[in-house]
Amino acid sequence: MDWDDLRSFLAIAREGTLSAAARRLGVRQSTMGRRLAALEARAGVRLLERTPRGFRLTAAGEAARAEVERMETAALAAERAVSGRDVRLEGTVRLTTVSDFAPSVLMPALADLADRYPGIVVELIADDRTLSLAAREADLALRLARPRGQSLRGRRIGTVSFGLYASETYLAARSVPAWPGSQGEGHRLILSRDETGAYPELDALAAMAPKAAVALRTDSRVSQLAAARAGLGIAVLGHHVAAGAGLTRIDSPPLPEREIWLVQHEDTRDVPRIRAVADALAARMRAAEPVFAGLDQAPASPEPTSFAGSQSRSNVAESTPP
Repeated sequence: MDWDDLRSFLAIAREGTLSAAARRLGVRQSTMGRRLAALEARAGVRLLERTPRGFRLTAAGEAARAEVERMETAALAAERAVSGRDVRLEGTVRLTTVSDFAPSVLMPALADLADRYPGIVVELIADDRTLSLAAREADLALRLARPRGQSLRGRRIGTVSFGLYASETYLAARSVPAWPGSQGEGHRLILSRDETGAYPELDALAAMAPKAAVALRTDSRVSQLAAARAGLGIAVLGHHVAAGAGLTRIDSPPLPEREIWLVQHEDTRDVPRIRAVADALAARMRAAEPVFAGLDQAPASPEPTSFAGSQSRSNVAESTPP
């Protein structure tokens, strides 16, 4: 059987639709349909049945899927073994990162790399999904969490620190909040739609200001930044995101930090072009440590208007790092 037909069958089984499977493999939807039909004709049995909610595996398809996944594992291992012996400092390196992570740091790193190694082309996959390095969906990944998996190799290359930010217009209308005494009363927050703990820094803001109103919920960091700039409310932003955005940093208790990890599969750790990209990214991220830490942005503190406000300000000053 043709391997492309088998890969297409596996993609449809995983994605549920021809269109999603086609996007995953980078082919036309009509091609996916032809490959599935060809595979089922050769096998003499139906492997997938169409339902109103998408394709569903038949009994024969369930049995076939397990075998095809074993073939996929072997094929990917062979591909990694071959690419691991590639000694050229040229070719494509696929880098995945969350959609809005540190463009002000990432792009200069890629510019330095292009000047030094013009034969290397970086394919940047800005996607909030966690792509599989084992399946060669990417060669390198910038992630804000320690990698999991025995075959993955990661190095910690920095730390993202967060702060509370709002526009001058917003703060002029509502004043700078005092923590923890005010509990956010009279203020509005920009939060995430995801309440499963995926954004601990946003959860910390919600816990810090239980009396505040929610002005907007969005999982997009770009939208959170734009909302804060528009005066919609107070947002938790990475200091590197807020730098140069014209926002005021608000004094607050420390917020949870995120580690920056650069991850790759162990089978490609010695590929020169991948190593060159990894080293360039690591060097630039480490050099940008003051930006990630927000050391160039002094927070604004509230003016004490009462004993409670003054006490809150004192507590913040003692618990907030310089």
